[in-house]
Order: sequence, then C-alpha cells, then structure tokens
Amino acid sequence: ASIGQPMGRAPPAGLWEAHVRLRLPRNLLDMDTFSKSDPGRRQGPWGGLFGRTEVIDNTLNPDFVRKFVLDYYFEEKQNLRFDVPAGPDARSSRRLLAAQDFLGQAFVALGEVIGSQRGRLERALTGVPGKRCGTILLLAEELSNCRDIVTMQLCANKLDKKDFFGKSDPFLVFYRSNEDGTFTICHKTEVVKNTLNPVWQPFTIPVRALCNGDYDRTVKIDVYDWDRDGSHDFIGEFATSYRELSRAQSQFTVYEVLNPRKKCKKKKYVNSGTVTLLSFSVESEFTFVDYIRGGTQLNFTVAIDFTRPCRAVPSPQNNNAENPSCAGIDGVLESYLQSLRTVQLYGPTNFAPVINQVAGAAAQVTDGSQYHVLLIITDGVISDMLQTKEAIVSASALPMSIIIVGVGPAEFEAMEELDGDEVRVSSRGRYAERDIVQFVPFRDYVDHSGNQVLSMARLAKDVLAEIPEQLLSYMKTRDIKPRKADPQ
Repeated sequence: ASIGQPMGRAPPAGLWEAHVRLRLPRNLLDMDTFSKSDPGRRQGPWGGLFGRTEVIDNTLNPDFVRKFVLDYYFEEKQNLRFDVPAGPDARSSRRLLAAQDFLGQAFVALGEVIGSQRGRLERALTGVPGKRCGTILLLAEELSNCRDIVTMQLCANKLDKKDFFGKSDPFLVFYRSNEDGTFTICHKTEVVKNTLNPVWQPFTIPVRALCNGDYDRTVKIDVYDWDRDGSHDFIGEFATSYRELSRAQSQFTVYEVLNPRKKCKKKKYVNSGTVTLLSFSVESEFTFVDYIRGGTQLNFTVAIDFTRPCRAVPSPQNNNAENPSCAGIDGVLESYLQSLRTVQLYGPTNFAPVINQVAGAAAQVTDGSQYHVLLIITDGVISDMLQTKEAIVSASALPMSIIIVGVGPAEFEAMEELDGDEVRVSSRGRYAERDIVQFVPFRDYVDHSGNQVLSMARLAKDVLAEIPEQLLSYMKTRDIKPRKADPQ
C-alpha cells in the first residue's frame, strides 16, 4: 500500500487497523505467488511504500494475516493505493514490476473504508488492459485502546528529605518507553509542598500516551523534590507497566522508590520511600467516528457574502425561500452561479440573521442525531458585531459549528475575535458555552508557486479541523452517547 504525502496535522480522529482480502479471476493468475504490495515505486503524489503483506502461495482468494495501523484524520482526504504484484519476484522490492508481473491496483480514500457499512469496502482492481483484475476487500476496525482513558491516584510514604529547611516538595514524572529504548515524558503531577508523605490529586491520561497501546511496555516514574530555580532534586525512581497498574483496580500496589546512586554508595540502603497506587480505573471515550457510524447526520449550510468594495449582502439560500436546501455540492455551486446573475451587491453585512436561522434548525433536534455546520464566506466587513456575538453565545448551547472563511485583503480582527480559541466569545456578560467558531483567512493558502491542488487541500483540512472536537464537546456536555451502528 502507498499513501499520499502527509501534511502538518492536528491529532488524529482515531486509530484504525486495516485488513486486506483479495479475490482474483482464475484466467488471470498465471504465476504461482502474489502479494499486495508496492515494490518501491513512486507515482505522482504518492509517498512511497507504506507496508507489505506476507506472500501467500497458490491461491486465488488470499486472506492476508498482516494488518496495517493508520491514523485517521477527518479533515483530510487520505488517499491509499493498493498494488497487487505476482510471480516469484514479487517477494523482492528491489526491482520494478514488469507488465506481466502486475495483477492490478486499487485506489481508495481511508475515509471511504471507515464510513462504509460495518467498515467493509470492496473495490475492483484495475490496471491490466482488457482483463478482469478481480476485487480487493478492505476491512477497517478502530483500535479500542486508542480511546481508553486512565484515571489514577497515587500517594507516597517516607520519602527522602531534600530541603535543608523543611521537608520535601515532591512530584512525579511519568515516562513512556520507546521502541529504541529511550523514554518520553507523558505526564507530571502537581507539586505537594513540605511533606514526605504526599497525596497527589487524581489525574487522567490516555492509554495511548501512557504505553502506546502496548500493555507490557515499561512505564518509568521518577520522584523529584521541587525547587524554585528549576534544579529539582532527584529522590528516586520505579518502573511498572500498564498491565501491572491495571491489576491495582482491586487492591493497593506499593512500589519501592530507589535511588541508584545511594544504592551503590550505602550498603545498608533500603529505599528512598514508597509510592502507593491508591486507585486505577479505565473508561472509553467515544470518538467522532462513533457518532457518525451511529447515525449522527451532518447538515451543511453555506452563506456567501456578495460584496461590492466595502459593502456586502449575505445570501445564505438558493433564492427559493420555500425550500432553501440544495442537493449536494453540485446544488450549492448551481445556486451560487444563479445568484451571481441575479443578486444586487450592496450592504450592510449582517451575520446574525444567518447564524440565528441555522440555530433555529439546530434547536429542533438536540438528541445528537443531527449536527449543523454553517460555512460563511466573507470579505471580513461586518455590520452587526454585537448581534453576531449574541447569536454565537446562544448557538454555543446547540448542536452546531460555524466556519468563517475570510477572502480578500481586508484586516480580519473582527473575525479573529469571533474565533474563540484564545478567549471565549461573550455578550452581555454571558460567555459562549463552548468554542464553536473556526476562522480561516483564504489568503494564507494561496500558493504562488502554482501548486493550487496542494494549497486547496491545506485549506480544506484547516477549515474542517475543529469539527470533530466541537461535535464531541456538544455530545459530552449533554452526556449523549452514540447509537449502536446497524449490524446489517
């Protein structure tokens, strides 16, 4: 399999495991081995080989054992290409395939597989002129441990005294071990002042951050005495694993804190105190894909600001007040072209009416089965800022998000103010319940080198980047769980 070139990314919406099956017509297979792979070739935007399956001998319907783990990003189109070589030389990746060694290939977006019924997608193989190349069956399953969240609490007893005046100010540092034997910090507790017997507050951490899904991978914990100047004193360390920690759900687990230097110098050294795991629990957080698979429908509304220099009028509908809905993106484009021929360009530019219109639709269904996304394309000049803030604050309690794309050379301070990443939007003393606005300036995505495809892909990615988390934030605040997907 080959994968398209990656770009700068936000955290993934989920971790998925892909499984591959093939079904080939009997009259095509004239070699004795074949395997789905890409033997080192590069084509166009493809980023090279992602992985190879094992070779399965003498069969037309191979069911490969090896699976591939991929991060899924809702906001990106992650194109995959599957190449199916054949013949004895398919085992080698050092040579290009000759035409007779090639059984076919398939192109698919990862989102197509994840969004398909039960995560199963069948696609015809192509690439051999005049012959039926068979089919490839792709199955995708979300890895459960990537959504598991651990909550734990620890305390310590009789830690070494490090401060000349007073006792110690202890805190813990958690490290995840890496494949190369190094360690990466994954959590720090708060500092508990002036005690040798601290009790730290409970904290949560994703299982993936703690052990990367490997339950037996070493987790190292260092114990430090905090110093104001940053030269924290090392008290000691101990090691454990996720699996060992999880056994503490029914009993306390006590770890000896050891300082290797003291152990080497002092023959009678026992330890530098103990740390006790008081509690450990695991919960699964629902993902964006859980809700989509459970039937949550995304409703998309487009509002376009038709602008005369420094003046504009919003046109959120398709010129049909009775039925403003459009059929897909083609319908939106058709409505836009029709509006260009008929609309009169004038001001003022008011955002509040279109926000309130979508909010009214969102307020009709608040059980999680519907979620609304409003896209506003504007030059950034806004006439009703106070009313728009009020509308956003009210809409933040509803299942909806707002994306604003600023076009043209204008300054966009007003639009950036509406984007609540830094400071939550407020109106009349009320703050927005959650951040529902994403602002993206179009000019930042103009590629002067001429690679418009890449620049538009970046634009699309950033426009949609916050939708999964905003949808999840609404569901969490309302304690709405995803419905179970249809088993059929």
